[in-house]
Amino acid sequence: MSKIVPVILCGGSGTRLWPMSRSQSPKQFHPVDGPGSLSFFQTTVQRHRSGIYDAPIVVTSVTHLTTVRRQLAELQCSATIIAEPVARNTGPAVLAAALKIAQTDPKSLMLVLPSDHVISGDMDGVISGPVQAAHDGRIVLFGITPTYPETGYGYIVDGGAFATHPGLRRVAHFVEKPPLKQATALVATGDAFWASGISLFAAETIISEMRRCDRKTYDAVVTSCEKGEKRTGELHLNTDALRRARSEPTERIVFENSERVVLCPANLVWNDVGSWTSIHGIGRPDAQGNVFHGDVIATDTEGALVHSQDRLVALVGVPGVIVIDTPDALLVTQRGRCQDVKKIVETLRKEERVEASRHRRREHAWGQSSNLMRSGAFDMSILRLYAGNTLEIDPLPGRRLIMVEGNVDMFDGLQRRKLSPGEHATLDTQVLSRVTNFSDKTAEVLLMTMNSSIMAGPAKSFAQVPTHVS
Repeated sequence: MSKIVPVILCGGSGTRLWPMSRSQSPKQFHPVDGPGSLSFFQTTVQRHRSGIYDAPIVVTSVTHLTTVRRQLAELQCSATIIAEPVARNTGPAVLAAALKIAQTDPKSLMLVLPSDHVISGDMDGVISGPVQAAHDGRIVLFGITPTYPETGYGYIVDGGAFATHPGLRRVAHFVEKPPLKQATALVATGDAFWASGISLFAAETIISEMRRCDRKTYDAVVTSCEKGEKRTGELHLNTDALRRARSEPTERIVFENSERVVLCPANLVWNDVGSWTSIHGIGRPDAQGNVFHGDVIATDTEGALVHSQDRLVALVGVPGVIVIDTPDALLVTQRGRCQDVKKIVETLRKEERVEASRHRRREHAWGQSSNLMRSGAFDMSILRLYAGNTLEIDPLPGRRLIMVEGNVDMFDGLQRRKLSPGEHATLDTQVLSRVTNFSDKTAEVLLMTMNSSIMAGPAKSFAQVPTHVS
C-alpha cells in the first residue's frame, strides 16, 4: 500500500496573534515555544515524517516561499512546494495539491493539515484507523471531543454509526463558529466535535467532488496548474487562471455538499492556537501560572503571558494580563479578550499602517534587514548578508554603506572594492550596487539613505523582495 502524502497548508494571516503574527509573517512560521524552538510549520512537518508518510506537499503564498524553503532546509526535509500568487482559501489549494499527486497516482491518499496547530497523542494511530475508508472513496474528517464551548471553532455533529466502517460516524451537519449559547448546547449533547481542519481522502476522490460541486473553481485550478511555472521541486500556479477560482474553504465547497464525508473521532490533545489565550495554554507555566518568554520580572501576578524580544518587561499586581512586546509594537490585553485583537488589526489596515503587514525585521532570500530609524529625510537599516549571497541596492541619492562585521565585495558597474569592518562607501546614484559575501560567515552592513525613502526603487531592490520575519 502506498504511503500517505501530507499536504501542509501555509495560508492565513493569524490576525488574533498580532503583533507577533502579521500578513507577511503569519504565526505558522514563528517558534512554538520561544526563541530557538521549531516553528509551528516545522513542528507539523516533523509530526508527519514516520514510515506511513511520503514526502510532503506544502501549499503556500509566493510571499512566504523564502521562509518555507529555509525552514524545510533546516529540517533537511525534501518537499514539493506549490506557490500561490493570490490567496484563494483552502478549496483551490487542496485541489491543486490533489492534481499534483494524481499525476503520479490518483489513488494515493492525502492528509490535509493546517500548519499552525499544536497536537499531542498517537497521531499515526489516529490517521491509520480510517485508511481503508479513504481508499473506499470516503472523505474522512477528524473531530476533537470538545472540552469547553469554544465560539471560535467549527463543529461536526455526529450522525450515527457506520456499519461498514467500525469506529467511524456519519455526519449529521456542520455548525460554523456558533455563539456561546449554541456552543454550550452543542457540547452538552456529547454528539458534537470540534472540526480540527485535518482530513484524509484519495486524490481522485477530492478531484471528483470538486468537479461536481464547483466546476468553475475546478476548471480554474486545473488551468492554473497546467499553465503554472514548473521549477525544481516547485509549481508556481498561474495567476490569471487562479483568480477565477472561488475563494472558499474546502469545507464549504465540498464537505458540506458531499455524501462521502465521514467523521473520525480523534483521541488527541489539540489546539489551533488561534489566540494569545491559546498560546498561554500550551506554554510551560511557573508556580503562579505565568508563562514568560524573554526578560521578565513579575510580582503579585498570576496567570500572565509575556513575550518580550528586546527589553525588560516588569509586571506588578496585574493578574491575567497578556503583554506582547515587539520592536515596533506593544500589545497589552487580558485573557478572555484576545479574540478582539483582530479589531486592532482591522484598524491598522484601515489606516494603512505598516504594522499590520510586516515587522521591522524582515527575512529575504539573501539574509535579513532591520529598519533602525526612519524619518521624512533619513533612513537607516542594518542588513545581514548570509554567506555566499548577493544583494542589489537601488541607486538613490545620499546612500552610504558602512561595514559593521565581516567582509563583502561591492561592485557598482564600474569598479569593484572590498569592504572590511569600519570602512564605508558612498553608493552610485545611477546604477545598482551589487554587494556579495564570499566568506563563510554572515556579514553585517549599515545602509543609510539621506533625503529619500529606503522603500523606493524598482522591483528588484532588496526592499521590494517579498519579505517576512520568522
